[in-house]
Amino acid sequence: MSARNKARRRALDVLFEAEQRGEAVPEILRQRVERAQTPVNPYVTALVEGVEEHRGRIDELIATYAIGWTLERMPAVDRNLLRIGVQELLWGDDVPEGVAIAEAVALARELSTDESPAFINGLLARIQELKPQLIAED
Repeated sequence: MSARNKARRRALDVLFEAEQRGEAVPEILRQRVERAQTPVNPYVTALVEGVEEHRGRIDELIATYAIGWTLERMPAVDRNLLRIGVQELLWGDDVPEGVAIAEAVALARELSTDESPAFINGLLARIQELKPQLIAED
């Protein structure tokens, strides 16, 4: 497992934990950094902070293009994987778009429902397709 793959998984853990506990994401990240026996990969912090910085826009895009699904109805793992995927697609300048999608799908395959990989792949592919338009709007 690559360092970036591990970082995505740890970022997912932070986002998921914050949501489940009803706590602020920065606080959960701070706790994780303090408790870590080894240094937390800077990419974990970059992903989590990027999702938090763009959370409103990310959630708006997910809600808009997840036809037939509301954010609240999605499994929490899927919702947070999509947030990470959209963050990497739109604001992750050093991440190839295909890699961002493939990594989100792989984590969904490992951690979520049987239907989740296809759902996440389709939604992120749609956002990738619309990326020039979405960037122009921002």
